[in-house]
Amino acid sequence: MASHFVVRSVDRADPEIIAALRTAGVATAHEAAGRIGLLGPRIQARQTGSAIAGSAITVSCHPGDNLMIHAAVEVCRPGDVLVVTTTSPSTDGMFGELLATSLAARGVVGLVIDAGVRDTAELREMSFPVWSRAVHAQGTVKASPGSVNIPVVADGQIVRPGDIVVADDDGVLVLPAASGGRVAEAAAKRVENEKEKRRQLADGTLGVDMYNLRPLLAELGVQYVDRLPEGS
Repeated sequence: MASHFVVRSVDRADPEIIAALRTAGVATAHEAAGRIGLLGPRIQARQTGSAIAGSAITVSCHPGDNLMIHAAVEVCRPGDVLVVTTTSPSTDGMFGELLATSLAARGVVGLVIDAGVRDTAELREMSFPVWSRAVHAQGTVKASPGSVNIPVVADGQIVRPGDIVVADDDGVLVLPAASGGRVAEAAAKRVENEKEKRRQLADGTLGVDMYNLRPLLAELGVQYVDRLPEGS
């Protein structure tokens, strides 16, 4: 029989680094990290305007069974993000208003789940941010063992306990806690650099000139013509 665990201890990143990555946002932090750590697009925000970051508490569940989500609540701390996966693909509604209420009481800032959620109207009303593979009213049971705080895979991306999770309208990013400081610093530099680019673009500068792309276009054989030649 396979072993199943609830691991109580997780090494979490510095809260200031986590806050800086939340401010930077998914797109900027992803670029600053070297374009790594992004979950696939099937996991989407179920609300708009939410932006979170926190330490990952990971859960591996049997499909259609949310027993281990309940077990995971106990080890969550304020500022954590719960990351739930299933051992085979599932879109069942494994999470809803009652579990969100329990997590909110523990200070959990949001949920990322590679499966389904339900009670979405109530989740929005209580301002509990959720990113999920599906919205599905199909209920679940509480019967099968799984594990809490082991490495899992969510929409193609490995997530380890204590990893930094950043999530907003653009998607979900996962970074090793050890790289958080470096990525936060690089993200802050990108934000400052983009302020000047934004100013230039607002003043009417074209991107092809700001980025000096005209030589590249010519090298690639792109021609500027007033009209296409006859017969083209």
